[in-house]
Amino acid sequence: MTTRLLAAWGAAFVTMLVIDGVWLGVVAKNLYRDAIGHLMADQVNFGAAAVFYLLYPIGVVALAVVPNAESPGWTSTLVAAAIFGFIAYATYDLTNLATLKGWPVSIALIDMAWGTAVTVAMAAAARWTYLALRG
Repeated sequence: MTTRLLAAWGAAFVTMLVIDGVWLGVVAKNLYRDAIGHLMADQVNFGAAAVFYLLYPIGVVALAVVPNAESPGWTSTLVAAAIFGFIAYATYDLTNLATLKGWPVSIALIDMAWGTAVTVAMAAAARWTYLALRG
């Protein structure tokens, strides 16, 4: 069981790193800089980012993949992942809307959609891995 969980976490982790890296580093780089550049730090806090990237896949595996892995089909896993991703990213973005001057509604909406999508992709990779390793 532990090997399956670690492998599922690893699949979710790698999926997030790759997809989020392309999103933040290429696709949406200018979008965020133009919209919230005035709020961005000069240097990324890599420690905080590392903690997030290590923890978030645990939530995906624990709350979306494992409870739904034995369900027939993928719907329950992907719906649970979508709900988790939406709520997690909505918490961040809506808190920013509530507390920061100049946090654009458009960024909040894009971010919530992005969080939902990347979490579903992570769950798909993690579920596939988890099921592939069952005995």
